[in-house]
Amino acid sequence: MNSSEIHEIQSSANYKIIIPISIFCALISIIISCGILMVIFLNKRLHTMAHILICNTCFTSIFYSVVQSNNYIYLIFITQDTSDLSCRFRAYFGYLSIAAVIYSYFIQALSRLFYSIFHRNQRWILSFKTQCIMILIQWMVVILIPLPAILTKDIYYRPTFLCWVPKEKILHMTYTLLVYYVIPITLIVIIYINIYYRVKYLEKNMNIKTIRKIQQNRNLEILRNILILIGIYTSGGIATFIYITTKIEIFYSMGIVLLPLFVTIEKLMTILLDREVRKIIKNYFCQSTTKITVIVRNQNHLVRQN
Repeated sequence: MNSSEIHEIQSSANYKIIIPISIFCALISIIISCGILMVIFLNKRLHTMAHILICNTCFTSIFYSVVQSNNYIYLIFITQDTSDLSCRFRAYFGYLSIAAVIYSYFIQALSRLFYSIFHRNQRWILSFKTQCIMILIQWMVVILIPLPAILTKDIYYRPTFLCWVPKEKILHMTYTLLVYYVIPITLIVIIYINIYYRVKYLEKNMNIKTIRKIQQNRNLEILRNILILIGIYTSGGIATFIYITTKIEIFYSMGIVLLPLFVTIEKLMTILLDREVRKIIKNYFCQSTTKITVIVRNQNHLVRQN
């Protein structure tokens, strides 16, 4: 990249505005994720297999927000670090955090498929131990798949750019899109279709117990929520994808802001789509509002008596 191209990026991407907005969105995402974790941890009714996996997704969102904020801080404040190796490691953890979120949704979908197929005959597959093993395998996978970021020299330090694979490295870029996005999302859609047709089969066979139909409908609802959430999450990368394909630089700046923004929206939607979590949070705020109202009334009553 020549000096004129670098100057053009510097003038079009006002990092002093973009980066603080991005970091603020990341902090909001961390706060919401921590709130969801606390709600699930403090309520025994939510100590279910599904909510354990939701906790894992919340943890990956926190990890993602911390890693991306660190990359943003390096971009604007720690400009003296021009090491290619340091840049590759930042890229490695950046891609690891992206994969961690996507694959956490994949194991949520896989868990619902297991429940749909084996909930009557193979109960051990639905055990707490099995869920923990799935989470462990997920983290092993997401630790391994970004290794090309540090094993190759495709990523190098570029002033005013985040440490990502340059769009000129077509093979590495294709690997990134396939492994981090296309493959896991395609598998989730296939799982959704599988359970969808199972539900339709149950609806056609009236002899099958109603309770089983309810269970399968619940699986379908959870998978639909997963698709909505992962759709929101991946939408944050649309601007970056447009920048890669069109080289229109305004989309580079938009991508920096939209990635953490859509993660924040995704965490808010997690609360709205999960009936149990939403109900507990709503009850908490209703009780808090009632207590405040009672305190204010008592104080006003004492003032009138005096």
